[in-house]
Amino acid sequence: QVQLVESGGGLVQAGGSLRLSCAASGIISSINSMGWHRQAPGKQREMVAIITNGGSTNYAESVKGRFTISRDNAKNTMYLQMNSLKPEDTAAYYCNAQLSFGSRGYRRDGYWGQGTQVTVSS
Repeated sequence: QVQLVESGGGLVQAGGSLRLSCAASGIISSINSMGWHRQAPGKQREMVAIITNGGSTNYAESVKGRFTISRDNAKNTMYLQMNSLKPEDTAAYYCNAQLSFGSRGYRRDGYWGQGTQVTVSS
């Protein structure tokens, strides 16, 4: 089992920055990848950024060049540095962890935090 807790959300003006954190606990060694997803009002949840156990990253086109995903294995924490924020970035941001297939505690949909709200004002 894996538990995820997000923090760092808040209200920021357009052009500002925020850094989100996701602290993981549980079967950390089984995590294959982690990522950030967001859901805005009236919109479907979308992938924002993913980082694999090997360090590879993927970003949504809308955030490339502005957001950076990273991890600190010693602290079991993943981060999302968000710069040049836009009102369109306003959403609830969720941390996700995918475990290796067949590992103890594996879930098809992975594990999710409860989210942290990011609001960007014009």
